[in-house]
Formats: sequence, structure tokens, C-alpha cells
Amino acid sequence: MPLIIGLTGGIGSGKSEASNRFIARGIQVVDADIVAREVVAQGKPALAEIAAHFGADILDDAGNLNRAKLRAIIFADPAEKHWLEALLHPIINAEIRRQLANATSPYAILASPLLLETQQYQLVDRILVIDTSEQLQLERATQRDKNNEAQIKAIMQTQLTRQERCARATDIIENHGSIDALEIQVERLHQLYLELAQSSAESHTQTN
Repeated sequence: MPLIIGLTGGIGSGKSEASNRFIARGIQVVDADIVAREVVAQGKPALAEIAAHFGADILDDAGNLNRAKLRAIIFADPAEKHWLEALLHPIINAEIRRQLANATSPYAILASPLLLETQQYQLVDRILVIDTSEQLQLERATQRDKNNEAQIKAIMQTQLTRQERCARATDIIENHGSIDALEIQVERLHQLYLELAQSSAESHTQTN
């Protein structure tokens, strides 16, 4: 398995923007949010279990998961949230592991908003935090998702604080400024990760 970088940050911090810049450099990014959607797609066993537990009306007319309805249920009921996490987290982690193991780029990235809130951090060698001010998080997230500030703040409450996240970081990108400033930081870390990946591969070769 290649060197694995865990990329995380709060809502509106610019995780996707940073991820896209690593992808542009030929680096494989496994996105936990995409994996989480894939494992509950039509025909997947997890979707059938969710429908059996919550009832058929948790599906829309096309037979897909009604995410808004499910989100409302689990936000209102911690027991239902726990049930859903117990079902999905092992399935999601298994698929993430599979995709990371099959990565062919010099290093790979696991992008996950809940990297540090779940056990996913155990899958990575380094933790890269995309950091920005809480005010910028609110501005970006409300513009992007068309949610009101109260909804965004509620989501932020479920995530680690900015200080907690940064305290656990191996590397930090400060995404308070321009796209050019983000690009410079991504390039610097890209070169570092290439060097670390090469060193790791060489030491692995020597021990075998």
C-alpha cells in the first residue's frame, strides 16, 4: 500500500478545492463522502437493511435513499444515528481500504470530513488539515449549500473544533486567502509527500 495522507477539515474549509489540486497532480483521492453514497446505492445490501429498519418511505419514488428524510431522523434521534453508524461504518471502511490498497499513484489521499471524529484516522500515515476561520466556514458553506447559518452551525457542532483538529495535524494548509496561496501550499506538500513516499518505498525494498 502506498503512503496514505488523510485530508480533513471542517465544513466550508475548502477540502474539495484542495483535493482537486492533488488530483490534478495525478494523485489518487479516495473520498469518504463518495464511498458513503456508493455503499447505499440501489441494489446494495446496506440500502435494503436501511429500508427494512426505517420503512419503505425512507426511499424516494425512484427507489433511491431519501437522504434529507434520513438526515432529519438521525439528527433527532441519537439511537437511530448509532444504529445507522453501526451498519455503515464497517462497510464504508472496508471499501475505503480496498480503494486505497489499489491506488497506483506514488501516494494516495483519503479525504474525509470525519477523519478524526471516526476511526478512519487509523488508515492514514499523516493527517493534513485544511484550516480556515469559522466565519469563512459559515460564509462558504451557506453560499455553496444554500443552507442557513443555523443549519451550518449545527453541522459544525458535530465536528471537532478548529483547535482540536489542528492539534492533531501532521500538516496544515491555511486556506484563508486566495486560490494562488492554496496552490502554493498544495505544491509544497505534494513535493514533500513524493519524497516521503520514495523513502518509504526504498526502506520497504531494503527490508524485503
